[in-house]
Amino acid sequence: MSTENEGTAVPPAPSAPPPPADAPAASVPQGAHPGAAPAAGDPYGPPAAQAHQGAGESSSAPDPSWPPPPPPAAPGYGGDGAAGHGAAGQGGGGWGAGWGAAHQQPAPKKGRGRGGLVAAVLVAALVAGGLGGGLGYTLAEENDSGGSTTVSSSTSGGNVKRDPGTVAAVAAAALPSTVTIEAASSSGEGGTGTGFVFDKQGHIVTNNHVVADAVDGGNLTATFPNGKKYDAEVVGNAQGYDVAVIKLKNAPSDLKPLTLGNSDDVAVGDSTIAIGAPFGLSNTVTTGIISAKNRPVASSDGSGSKASYMSALQTDASINPGNSGGPLLDAQGNVIGINSAIQSTSNGGFGTGQAGSIGLGFAIPINQAKYVAQELIETGKPVYAKIGASVSLEDTTNGAQITEQGVGGTEPVDPGGPADKAGLKPGDVITKLDDRVIDSGPTLIGEIWTHKPGDEVTITYERGGKEHTTELTLGSRVGDS
Repeated sequence: MSTENEGTAVPPAPSAPPPPADAPAASVPQGAHPGAAPAAGDPYGPPAAQAHQGAGESSSAPDPSWPPPPPPAAPGYGGDGAAGHGAAGQGGGGWGAGWGAAHQQPAPKKGRGRGGLVAAVLVAALVAGGLGGGLGYTLAEENDSGGSTTVSSSTSGGNVKRDPGTVAAVAAAALPSTVTIEAASSSGEGGTGTGFVFDKQGHIVTNNHVVADAVDGGNLTATFPNGKKYDAEVVGNAQGYDVAVIKLKNAPSDLKPLTLGNSDDVAVGDSTIAIGAPFGLSNTVTTGIISAKNRPVASSDGSGSKASYMSALQTDASINPGNSGGPLLDAQGNVIGINSAIQSTSNGGFGTGQAGSIGLGFAIPINQAKYVAQELIETGKPVYAKIGASVSLEDTTNGAQITEQGVGGTEPVDPGGPADKAGLKPGDVITKLDDRVIDSGPTLIGEIWTHKPGDEVTITYERGGKEHTTELTLGSRVGDS
C-alpha cells in the first residue's frame, strides 16, 4: 500500500495585470525592440493524489486427499531450505508485497509514510494534494521573476513514529524476537527455516521439518536480525504435530518472548502478519488476512517419514520456502499460529525448483502449538490425544470410517480403549466431532489433535444407514512411534 503525488499542469497566471482598455499605448524606449516582453514564470500546478493497495488472493478449500503427493527434492542452503510443505491432495505442494518555473524544474515532494488503514492513507493524500496545489500556485505568482521553490518535509523517514497497530510498529516489535534457523545433518544436508522466542530461558519454537535433519547429531544455529548467531540443540520434536522446540546455547539474558494470542478467537478476515526467511531472505515481513479456519491439512517432509496433520488457519499472507516455523501474528502483534505449509499449483520458480506462494498458506493454531511446546520442554516427547480406533485415510467426503482391520494386523478398535467404551465398532463412519464436520480420516485426526488427552467430545457416526451420537473421553499416546 503506497501513496504517490503526481504533478498536474494548470494554465499559466499572467505576470502583470492587463492595461485598461482606454489607456494610451506606452511608447517604446529608444533602443528597445518593439514586441519584446519580460519572461514570465509558469506557476506550480496542484498535485493529484493516488492510493494503491495490493489485493490478497482469494482462497479455496484444500482437498484432504491421502496420501499426499511426493514433494520436490530436498532443498539446500542459500535460502530454499526447509519450508512450508503442501497440503495433501492439492497437487505439488512443497515443504513447508509539468511542474516547473521558467528556469528550473523542482523535484516533486516525496510520498508520505505508509499507514495501517487504506481510508486514512487516501484521505491524507488527497488533503496533501490539495494543499500542495494551492501553495504551489501562490508561490509561482509571488516568485515569477525566476528561481524554483521546493517544499520539504519537516521530518526525515528515520524520525517518523509508527503508531501502535500499524504493520510497521508490529514488525519493529516482533522482528528482534524471531530467528533464522539453519539445520544440517551430520552429512551436511539440511535447509533454512524460521523460529521465534518462546521464553526467556532461550527456547525457540519452530516446525519439526525445519530441524528434522539436525535431530540426530546434526548442526543447528539460530541467527537474530541483529546478526548475532547462536548454536542450538533440539529439546524435543513432534512429527505428527510438526512442532519442535530448540534451545540456544549461551542464550542472552535480554530475550523478549513474543506474546501468544488466542487462536480460537481469530475470525475470517482478520489481518495477519507473517515473518520468516523465504528463500533465505531473512527477516521478511508479509501481510494478509485469515482466509479460513479449521482447514484440514495433511503434509509430509518428503523423507518417507510419517505425515503431519493439522486443523489449520489459512492465510493469504505470502508464505514461501523458508517461512516455515515463523510466527503468524495478528494486528496487535500476538502470535496466532506457526507458518507451516503452502499449497502451490506447480513446482519451480526463482531458479530453485521449489514451489512458491499463490496465497494459500497454512499455520498451526498457536493454542495447539503452545500445548505441544510445553510438553516438549517438560518431557522432551509429544503427547497425542486419541480415540483408540483405526480409520481409513482414503479421500472421501462421507466421513472417517473405522477400518475392519487395524495397523499391522492389530484390532481396529482397541479393547477397553476410548472408542470401545463409547460403543464404536468397525465399519462405523464418524461424521462429526462436537460441531466439526468430519469428511475424512485425516480431518478426524487433525481435529482430535486440537484437543488434549482427557477431553470429553461428542462423536456423531453412522451405522447401518442410521445416525447415532456418543460421548467419548480422549485417551493419550506418548511419542511419535
